[in-house]
Amino acid sequence: MTGTLESQVVEIPPGLPGFLGLPAAARGMVLFAHGSGSGRFSPRNNFVAKALRDAGLATLLFDLLTEAEAADRANVFDIDLLARRLLAATDWVLANPGMRELAIGYFGASTGAAAALVAAAERGDGVSAVVSRGGRPDLAGSALPSVRAPTLLIVGGADPQVLSLNRQALRQLHCTSRLDVVPDATHLFEEPGTMEKVVVLARDWFLAHLASPEAAHVVRR
Repeated sequence: MTGTLESQVVEIPPGLPGFLGLPAAARGMVLFAHGSGSGRFSPRNNFVAKALRDAGLATLLFDLLTEAEAADRANVFDIDLLARRLLAATDWVLANPGMRELAIGYFGASTGAAAALVAAAERGDGVSAVVSRGGRPDLAGSALPSVRAPTLLIVGGADPQVLSLNRQALRQLHCTSRLDVVPDATHLFEEPGTMEKVVVLARDWFLAHLASPEAAHVVRR
């Protein structure tokens, strides 16, 4: 599995470093919500981001916590805090004249998937698509029924506990939603070819929902 950043260094308030990739004539913007203490250097998320940029989608990978905050392990599991940071990054994107017209999507992994769903519920029609990879959507709790963005849950077939939690969460989603299982993949999708399958599923979901005519007319809040 390989992948390069191919992006510029940016800073998201309150001082969170990130990598912004903005292809010419981008068809949408995908913000990444990392999980379990991971950050902008995540090799798996950078692998996905590279493929999304190749497909004409802009990407933003950034640290959801400052170094001081990350030192407190409790913050890694503070879903509300992580969701607020994702919303702040969304506002930062939409305040930029070169990006404000792009439809917004969220890609969340592990606990970051819960943060993405909470943020999507808060933003309503301002988010056009969500993809979760090996996520914990159950941690989004009461926010799940309020999510309006089309949501794709991707889980490894050899990750039975997380698969069960995703099936339960899927039943609580009232939006367009789907659960895709990658055969033989464990939680981190380390098996050969499994991340490539994640890329195809995520890319196709975002292209379908971010590049659609409906996504171009979302309500910004």
